[in-house]
Amino acid sequence: MATATAGETQKEKRKFTFPTAYTILALLIVVFALLTFVIPAGRYDTGPDGAPIPGTYHAVEPNPQSLQAMLLAPINGMYGIEDRQGYVNVYNTGALYGAIDVALFILMIGGFLGITMKTGAIDAGITALVQRLGTNGKLLIPIMMCVFAAGGTSYGMAEESLAFYPLIIAALIALGYDAITGVAVVMLGAGIGVLGSTINPFATGVATGIAGIPLTEGLIYRILILVACLAIGIWWVMRYAAKVKADPTKSFVADMRAKNEEHFLRGGAQAEAPEFTTQRKVILGLFILAFVVMIIGVIPWGDLGINRIATRYWWFAELSALFLVFGIIIGLVARMKEGDLISNFIAGAADMVGVALVVALARGITVIMNNGLIIDTVLYWCESLLAGLGGVAFINVIFLLYLPLSFLVPSSSGLATLTMPIMAPLASFAGVPENLVVTAYQSASGLLNLFTPTFAVVTGALIIGRVPIATWWKFVLPLVVILGVIIMVVLSIGVIVQV
Repeated sequence: MATATAGETQKEKRKFTFPTAYTILALLIVVFALLTFVIPAGRYDTGPDGAPIPGTYHAVEPNPQSLQAMLLAPINGMYGIEDRQGYVNVYNTGALYGAIDVALFILMIGGFLGITMKTGAIDAGITALVQRLGTNGKLLIPIMMCVFAAGGTSYGMAEESLAFYPLIIAALIALGYDAITGVAVVMLGAGIGVLGSTINPFATGVATGIAGIPLTEGLIYRILILVACLAIGIWWVMRYAAKVKADPTKSFVADMRAKNEEHFLRGGAQAEAPEFTTQRKVILGLFILAFVVMIIGVIPWGDLGINRIATRYWWFAELSALFLVFGIIIGLVARMKEGDLISNFIAGAADMVGVALVVALARGITVIMNNGLIIDTVLYWCESLLAGLGGVAFINVIFLLYLPLSFLVPSSSGLATLTMPIMAPLASFAGVPENLVVTAYQSASGLLNLFTPTFAVVTGALIIGRVPIATWWKFVLPLVVILGVIIMVVLSIGVIVQV
């Protein structure tokens, strides 16, 4: 018996464990640093707006990234500072701005949630919601996915969604589902919305502006992609959720069920829920109001032709201040003592430190590629590959090429500014409308950002949801393939019909 136990122990030691998101991102920094020794360095000339000028690609002196550059990449990514050669932020597109503003925003959200959770308002509200829904609890999945998709398609909801994960995951665990279901509702809802961006000014707006076409051109195809992909996404999540509800052992995180109930429900499913008092209703109202204000603030009303509401949209500094202020207000309404309010805020922020660090690691990859001067070379290879293709082949190759490009440049606005001046003019030679190039770009970017570890929202959400990245890939990659096929079919129809 002792020998068998020892053998089992040896097997457990030899069993492969998939690395965490932190390790994957760190390894990617090393990989891309090594590629700067292999891929030729090159640049496009740029215009006054920082966008590359087609036909101006030229070789430049290589700048291979050293061990020191690799070690400094996450730090430079956090601060957004350039190296001694002055290569960071070449295009001034937002793709390489420092991650410190995003990281601070994440910490402020954590503090805001820490105070709110301590009041018991979230627990009480979730319990009331579960009791109200009863046997119709599964309706929360399609309803919330549609809500998040609306945020994604209208203003590119991404980092802003991080605050919703604890609330949605807790509600769905209380309804008998699991953490993956909760993560999927938010990530796939908002992500598919971004994938099918209709008026998203940060993706579609930037790309159409560079392509020189109206925002409404090609809208019908973007709506088709949004509706079809969202319907499939909702079906996918509800199908998985139904299996978990019927048999909890079918959950991909079944081994973490008890721990997740303890973590998200503050004492497990059997714990007595706090009473939903008037005070807690007011706090929950303030909690919801904070997000309503956030949504109003982040939409660039001026870009949409509505100038009466605001002359400029908020960014992460304003959003950080928003959640800080609402956290303090909620603490005062709950009659917390000054010391308790501060300690609860700090404890909540501490829970988000891992998410903030992921942002720096992800941004470090882009720093390495830009300092190594290899992104323009990759773009030039793409330009050469597209020459001479027919319409349907052209648009589908464009879509497939944008997948690795989105991995290299996770920022949708940065990717549009970097690539659209090159890709859009090529469309006319293939007889393809420029609006389909815009649709291919945003669909590929949104699709990849449902699972890539270089997108900080993915790794951050998985850390919040306590879902290993390999487990998330097991859940989502078959869906990604289905959505990719749908997108390519719609793009092909667009070339044939050209409405």
